[in-house]
Amino acid sequence: MNPANLKDRLEARQGDITGLSVDAIVNAANTSLLGGGGVDGAIHRAAGPELLAECRTLGGCPTGEARLTRGYRLPAGRVIHTVGPVYRGRPEDSRLLASCYACSLTLARDHGLRTLAFPAISCGVYGYPIDEACKIAVDVCAGFLEAHEVPEKVIFMLFSAAHLDVYTRCLTARVG
Repeated sequence: MNPANLKDRLEARQGDITGLSVDAIVNAANTSLLGGGGVDGAIHRAAGPELLAECRTLGGCPTGEARLTRGYRLPAGRVIHTVGPVYRGRPEDSRLLASCYACSLTLARDHGLRTLAFPAISCGVYGYPIDEACKIAVDVCAGFLEAHEVPEKVIFMLFSAAHLDVYTRCLTARVG
């Protein structure tokens, strides 16, 4: 794939992921899928009680996997819930985090979701160092987009200016 095309398909922004009008947003969920703190709580609050009701039917989600629900009151039509690892410096941490991105992208592709937004998975209370997590996120997403036409656009939606700076530098290094 043309690297310029990849540059157009990956983007980092700062803001509130719950306000994005995209086909799907990714929720950094816990294994119960029943809401929590950080981005998970914000998504559940913005989507309304219908999201929690649908999540209750899913039976949870193991770390490194992803599940798809409707978006309900969100501008995004769908929510992809993925469970990142709690960072402990183990070799499997990076494998599980990479799997979160790969499983989410695969769900998006398989359901024809053209635009997708990710938060910084595992970088809040789960303690994943932002520099390491960002490299995994960008590498997995860039590799997937190089191999697939859908999703057409991936946005990394970061809560803080510091995280945006890390992602911007990493994207520039990876795709120009």
